[in-house]
Amino acid sequence: MTYRNALFGMGNPLLDISAVVDKDFLDKYGLKPNDQILAEEKHKALFDEIVQKSKVEYHAGGSTQNSVKIAQWMIQEPHKVATFFGCIGTDHFGEILKQKAAEACVDAHYYEQSQEPTGTCAACITGDNRSLVANLAAANCYNKEKHLDVDRNWSLVEKARVYYIAGFFLTVSPESILKVAKHASDNNKIFGLNLSAPFISQFFKEPLMKVMPYVDIIFGNETEAATFAKEQGFETEDIAEIARRVQSLPKVNKNRQRIVVFTQGREDTVATVGDKVKMFPVLDIDQNHIVDTNGAGDAFVGGFLSELVQEKPLEECIRAGHYAANVIIRRVGCTFPEKPDFQ
Repeated sequence: MTYRNALFGMGNPLLDISAVVDKDFLDKYGLKPNDQILAEEKHKALFDEIVQKSKVEYHAGGSTQNSVKIAQWMIQEPHKVATFFGCIGTDHFGEILKQKAAEACVDAHYYEQSQEPTGTCAACITGDNRSLVANLAAANCYNKEKHLDVDRNWSLVEKARVYYIAGFFLTVSPESILKVAKHASDNNKIFGLNLSAPFISQFFKEPLMKVMPYVDIIFGNETEAATFAKEQGFETEDIAEIARRVQSLPKVNKNRQRIVVFTQGREDTVATVGDKVKMFPVLDIDQNHIVDTNGAGDAFVGGFLSELVQEKPLEECIRAGHYAANVIIRRVGCTFPEKPDFQ
């Protein structure tokens, strides 16, 4: 069994606006079919255009928030095992995010401000690809002094035993990440981080490498792993070798050997188990059953965390991750049925 607030997540709470688009739409805004980027000036019109699409859907999103929601869904009882911090606006989209977090039984404590509207993420879907364009807006306004450092909030951080933050948050508040990561390290708790997107390893290398010595579990997909390796000058494209190299990067808490977990879509998941690198096959799925791969990575982490917080072995964590991802890709957005069927 686990307890309330045992799992802590912090990140960018976004409302996902997803629609099926065509190649012309991608080309118009200079998007790759499968990518994650931050919105620039040239993407402003994209948000107006995508909501006019015939089958537009709105879902509560944001990478870390998705993962802690899935973890909570996998755990079911007690409610509020997962805590989430992030920044929203005082607006309709913000209210939707609050309502969706409550429905998912996540203990969300948002920092609310009125300078910026609640962040959104356009998920432009073509076939089984998805191109994500995030307009952080309010999410970018998270304030360590005004939220994380406040006693009633920090006490929730202290209650947790597992921490998870997506790399995306490195663009917002690296000082908040470091405070949480150091707390975990000093107290021999578990801190997990996701490489999240190639641009994080490329353009936010300094904050990423500042937090790396405190990272007990690093997650990423094959593209992110390759980009990280290239940026760090590893001079190898072999994913198992990259995992080994990432595992041996400097680490503050010597009581825990770093665990590296790289997913590769339908290919085997690669993970370091002690001093070895092992491959874990994903669950088979008929291509025709894949509705939307957006959220698959977040779901994998959510499943993984649900077992980790219950102190299950690594193999079980990965099996739960594969199960959750397999469920989520059959549905639109990072959504899930009422109850999991995981034994």
